Amino acid sequence: MSISKESELLGMQKASEAVAYTLKEMRTYAQPGMSTKELDEYGAKILSDLGAKSAPYLTYGFPGYTCISVDNEFCHGIPSDRRILKEGDLINIDVSAELDGFWADNGGSFVLGDDIHQHQKLVDASKAILQKAISHIRGGVKIADIGHLMETEAKKRGFKVIKNLGGHGIGRGLHEEPGELMNYKNRFDLRRFKKNSVVAIETFISTTSTYATELSDGWTMVGNKGGYMAQHEHTIVVTDGQPIILTEMNGILN
Repeated sequence: MSISKESELLGMQKASEAVAYTLKEMRTYAQPGMSTKELDEYGAKILSDLGAKSAPYLTYGFPGYTCISVDNEFCHGIPSDRRILKEGDLINIDVSAELDGFWADNGGSFVLGDDIHQHQKLVDASKAILQKAISHIRGGVKIADIGHLMETEAKKRGFKVIKNLGGHGIGRGLHEEPGELMNYKNRFDLRRFKKNSVVAIETFISTTSTYATELSDGWTMVGNKGGYMAQHEHTIVVTDGQPIILTEMNGILN
């Protein structure tokens, strides 16, 4: 989507604030001993109270309202009564929704309670890489150059990037052009970011894997070589200068 009038920006801001607030509240609500299903239902109620509809449920018939991935699950984890959160778990919550015809997306990985399994370094790397990537995005910048920056920063910190997951355009639908905003440099990708376009920028930083593979449930993705992954995501508007971070309220980079 390209923002062409004030009403579109306001619509995107409202949808983005709904997903950002939901993500922030879910992160605060998460406790050891809680099931991922209970956490998902808490998020679903917040979205509903705000008049927003779950994007994965609406678009793909996803069996949950938000994606909650724990430990070795990289993304698209299905909320379950059987998955009980534990102290030190690496958790990723991804919240996307539609509100009044506008769609927004955000997500973040965090360690639940004490970092007894030493996941915080990975989480911090993902946050720092997203922050740096966003600060370099403006109209005219090559999409592949941002991917290059992400992979370079990951390697610097001793991590890898997942090569078959990426960010995407968003606005009037959950996934729009430009698609495949990857975390590495694709030298054949000559596209550039366009001023006023709305994109969901996300990191996929991992310890050992470079590809995500789908489990037999048809949704949950794990690493081709195991290990762990951290993801952080903001919906932004590209400008001539620093992007407008529409989902900033989620506090994922704090």
